[in-house]
Amino acid sequence: MTQPPTHRLGAPEAPARRLWARWPAHLFNPIVLSLTHLPSRLRFRNVLVGGAALWLSACSGLKYIPANEKLYTGSTVKIEAPEKPKNESALVTELEAVVRPKPNFSFLGLRPKLFFWHLGVGKTKGLGHFFANKLGEAPVLLSQVKIPATENLMLNRLYNHGFFAAKVGHEVKEKANTAQVDYKATVDRAYTIRSITFPQGDTLLNAAIRQTAPNTLLKVGAPYDLAVLTNERLRIDEALKNQGYYYFSADALLFEVDSTYHKELNVFVTVKGTTPTRSRQPYQLRNVTLNTDYVLTDTTYRPPIMADGFRYFPDEEMFRARAITRATFLFPDSLYRRKRRDQTLSRLMSLGTFKFVEIRFRPVAAGDSAGPTARYRANAPASLRADSTDIGTTQQFPALSGPVGLGRLDADVLMTQLKKKSLRAELGLVSKSNGFVGPGLKVTFRNRSAFHGAEQLLVNATASTETQSNAGGSGALGLTSYELGVDAQLLVPRLIVPNLPFFNPRLVNSDFQPRTTFGAGIKMVTRAGFFTEQLVNLNYGYNFKTKITNEQQITPIDVSYVRLSNTDTAFTNLLERKQFLKNSFREQFILASSYRYTYNQQVLEQRRQQIYFQGGIETSGNLAALISSKVGTKNDDGKYTIGNQAFSQYAKLDLEIREYFRLSADPAKGNRIVGRLLAGVGRPYGNSSVLPYIKQYGVGGPNSIRAFAARGIGPGTYKPTGADVNNSFYDQVGDMRLEGNLEYRQDLFPYVKGALFVDAGNIWLVNNDPARPGGQFSASTFLNQLAVGAGAGIRIDVQFFVIRLDYAVPLRAGYGTPTDTNGNVSHTGRLNLAIGYPF
Repeated sequence: MTQPPTHRLGAPEAPARRLWARWPAHLFNPIVLSLTHLPSRLRFRNVLVGGAALWLSACSGLKYIPANEKLYTGSTVKIEAPEKPKNESALVTELEAVVRPKPNFSFLGLRPKLFFWHLGVGKTKGLGHFFANKLGEAPVLLSQVKIPATENLMLNRLYNHGFFAAKVGHEVKEKANTAQVDYKATVDRAYTIRSITFPQGDTLLNAAIRQTAPNTLLKVGAPYDLAVLTNERLRIDEALKNQGYYYFSADALLFEVDSTYHKELNVFVTVKGTTPTRSRQPYQLRNVTLNTDYVLTDTTYRPPIMADGFRYFPDEEMFRARAITRATFLFPDSLYRRKRRDQTLSRLMSLGTFKFVEIRFRPVAAGDSAGPTARYRANAPASLRADSTDIGTTQQFPALSGPVGLGRLDADVLMTQLKKKSLRAELGLVSKSNGFVGPGLKVTFRNRSAFHGAEQLLVNATASTETQSNAGGSGALGLTSYELGVDAQLLVPRLIVPNLPFFNPRLVNSDFQPRTTFGAGIKMVTRAGFFTEQLVNLNYGYNFKTKITNEQQITPIDVSYVRLSNTDTAFTNLLERKQFLKNSFREQFILASSYRYTYNQQVLEQRRQQIYFQGGIETSGNLAALISSKVGTKNDDGKYTIGNQAFSQYAKLDLEIREYFRLSADPAKGNRIVGRLLAGVGRPYGNSSVLPYIKQYGVGGPNSIRAFAARGIGPGTYKPTGADVNNSFYDQVGDMRLEGNLEYRQDLFPYVKGALFVDAGNIWLVNNDPARPGGQFSASTFLNQLAVGAGAGIRIDVQFFVIRLDYAVPLRAGYGTPTDTNGNVSHTGRLNLAIGYPF
């Protein structure tokens, strides 16, 4: 079909001086004349209606289209085949991705960017220029659509999937001012793979490639797919790089395809005849040199020392040699492996002491026999040395003899240090999950090698003042909190554990440096008009990752001491009336141990669907209770004690699952649907009748159910009444939590994103509490007790921080229809200001 003529869109010859002067006067005259004959109330209403109509008309963008042109509104892609192709939806998505240009952004039938563009087109400065270039976009016209080029791109994509007889056609559907292009791809059955043959012959390279065959991505009977062939080349290249073939390149591999009459293909994997000799042989490392203070401009020569089999340039003021060799996985006389190079880079960078790390490999000239000593060679674990399995041939190559056919490399590991000590102050906005917001100051001292072993010592001093308005949904109470704290953390870059025959603390197959953590801190929180709480904490644990997506945290010792002081008379009376609160806030030790596992696919940015899972279990007081039961130390309340102080005893289980689904196949586009499910339960027992207050659950607030205040829901159907309304912030906590969130996020403008969301959830008690009727969990009724809220939000996302403004309306409370403090039905919305995304 012949395309419409091309029209060059330019600025008007005489731009109007005022933005609103762009609308012709005759559009307004009938409206003004008619309004002068109406009563004032109707006149105002008609002004609103007329103004809205004009706004919608302008935002549609159609009035700005030049004569003899059509606004391009997009395309559709349809596949027609005798039988439905496998992964048809993915194929359609791939074809849609080649359609160019993209139509103008639209939202609910409106095109605000096109409207803003027209307001400022032709302007070189001022507000109009800002509208056109920052908020607007030029109209995309049908004449700009290159239909033949798009059809050729679609044919190319279809050929890549084995549809070698495909055809692509199109139809242009025009309306008064708009047009869309519908593409139709007609395909037959895709060609499939009949056989796969890997290189034959007895060379080292051919044998090494054949050894990779069991892991091939090519499957007999599978449709031909160019992407699979490309990934197969990369797979073979990666496998060879881990068998010593340092100079080999994926470009040296060819796939020759022979077709049959039955739409089947014989695939032959071959090596180009022009592949150079050095790419055909495996390489072994000779010397590995570690330089921890590499500076490009430093010409001072320092003789290396021998450390654990490595040539090490000493820098004992900063590091002991062992701290660096422990993080190095390239060994003299071992076969070159890319995964060990990457592992070394990752481990050294994760120490947190280096700005840059670079590894350079140099070929050893023939006849240069200077190499590592026997002590050097002994350092390399047998599993990492070159042997017959590494090289991929039945010929024996002793690890240390330098066999014929193997090249040799010297490796230089060059590290550029960060400053050892630093002091940093941050003044920012504190935004907490309990709804408290306010200014905060944090001063951090960091020593990147406190004990010359790359141990990081961090000392933090924090101070903040925060306010939570409308706590508990009362609309009258504004809580103010002041917080002061000092804490220290020591991060040791290794696992400090006993020697176990079945466990290697180096985690030699992980790219990430394991850590042992020691922590201590003291914090004082003052709730104005209520109390001051002191919290002292000591902890010891391990943190390690086996993969980039997997992280585990084990904390065998996490001791906290909680104490209240300066309690206000009103709060003291509240504790006397509420036995569960009195038990929650009592002075006590928390002797906890915990395990937490995190699986996070968000680091895999190219994935369209990403899963986040975190699960944790925590127990407290079990060992202390066992010891105390033998000793028999109890206080007047019948509680076991340590140093005359009671300790808590409980178990907690927490689960969090999130799913992020990007609507577009393009990773650069941020439109996505995000869901989250939270579940948790804590059970006090033995020495405790309730969970410590800091361990109890609460829902509501800017990161939870946004239509309700923080800790403004539940437990169960409980609703504070009378004098309890103003103190409900402390009442509305529980032992169980169930919460779900669903959010649609869309890009609106540069750095501006919008969201629509719905939240639901509640908390419950494990044991009945007469002071909070309806709060106990019941399997038969809990679904009917979920509070529900919905709303919309705006997020200013400038990469390194996010300011979020969410407005949410309560649709249902845990006790039923939402009401205000006077008992009247109320769906009054709540505005939430927070930093960062809610999840």
